[in-house]
This record gives sequence, structure tokens and C-alpha cells, in this order.
Amino acid sequence: MTATATAPERHILCMKWGTKYGPEYVNRLYAMVRRHLSGPFRFVCLTDDSQGIRSEVQCLPIPPLDLPAGIPERGWTKLATFSADLHGLRGTALFLDVDVVITGNLDDFFTQPGEFLIIHDYKRPWRITGNSSVYRFELGAHPDVLAYFRAHFDTIRQQFRNEQAYLSDFLHKQGKLQYWPSAWCPSFKYHCIPAWPTNYWKAPFVPAGARIVIFHGECNPPDALAGRRNRRFRYIRPATWVADHWRE
Repeated sequence: MTATATAPERHILCMKWGTKYGPEYVNRLYAMVRRHLSGPFRFVCLTDDSQGIRSEVQCLPIPPLDLPAGIPERGWTKLATFSADLHGLRGTALFLDVDVVITGNLDDFFTQPGEFLIIHDYKRPWRITGNSSVYRFELGAHPDVLAYFRAHFDTIRQQFRNEQAYLSDFLHKQGKLQYWPSAWCPSFKYHCIPAWPTNYWKAPFVPAGARIVIFHGECNPPDALAGRRNRRFRYIRPATWVADHWRE
């Protein structure tokens, strides 16, 4: 879908590479966005395999980073979104990980003030590091993020554990780093699972004000929907609400 001539074009960006996530993740993400974002937008998936992805999604190649073979993945591939020319796309981009579950309206993610917005890290909020499951930027506006990464990868890899730590530090030093309101993007792991021992009789819930529930670590939407019984202190009852949202 394309925007009107007078409005800045809005893009939803996602990435799918390798075999960890199938096309159903992209297809369901598109469906959730369509239900929760009013007005026109373009949905783009940067991917190495477009097979099975629905026709409303524009599939484009992932710009190569030319990283050394055999290194841990660590999400570095996401930095390709900061290419000076990302397949000629122009406008505002909201990047979403393919394994999020959208539970509320997305309109404000495009109007919230800020040059670069990201989730504030849940586990260590005293640090500047953001969680890059959801971030917004102007396409082509931060090519130095990628250029510096290419020129100093060995040093960056020693200094930062993953792409979101490097990205947050780089834009913080430029005074461009800002965070989404804390209620908008809760973590399933930290905010939705009831505290032990109530997790044994209380099911996971959607926190008040949540719009995009983030899944990180070992639990993804299908796992949350099924529940988990094999971990004594991390027992999870089925999160049946996932099925209401994570669907085509």
C-alpha cells in the first residue's frame, strides 16, 4: 500500500533470514499490523527466502554486511536497515521483529516525538541499551551507523555483545536516542508471566497499555500459547490470548 502524496510514506520493516522462523511469522505480523494500524502503509520484509510469504508483503534482499563466516549471529544483520539507500525506500520506517505479538493500536508509533526511538532494555534499565525488537527511524537518515560498523567491526564486536548495544551507544553519543513509553512494549518474559509461585495457577496476561508484546529468549508466541511445564521455577500456563492476536 502507498501513502498519499501529502503524507510521509510509512513503512513497516521486518527481517527474516535463515531457518529459525517460517513465512507464517511474516504473514501473521502483516495481518496484525493491518488490524492495528490505520491508514496506508507499505510492508517490507528483508529476507533471503520469500517463499510462502503473502502477496501484500514486498520482499526485498537483505543488503550484504560481508561479516566473517562462523561468528555468532547476535543480530548484526539488522544494521542493514540503516543503509544510505535501502532499495530506494524513503519515509518513516517502524522496524518490528517477526516474533512480536501486536495487541493494541500502532498509530502513535509513527507520531511519537523523537528522531530515533527504541525500547528501553527491560533487564538493566539503568543502562542506555535499547531492545531492537521495535525501533523507528527515517530511512536513509543514519548511514553512519552502518558505515562505522563496516569500518570498525572487529573493535565493535569486542566492545558490544550484540547489534542493539552498539546501535544504542552510537546514537546516544549523537544525542538521538529516545525510548518508547514504557507501557507500550512489554516483555512477555518479564511483564506477562505472573510471579512465582502464582504462575502455577495464574495464566500470563497482557499488561495495561500494552501495544506490542515482545518475545525474547527461549519463549516465542507458539511456546507461550502452549505453555511450559518442564521448568519448575519458570512454569507457564497457556497464554490463550496469543491466539486472539497472533493469527492471519
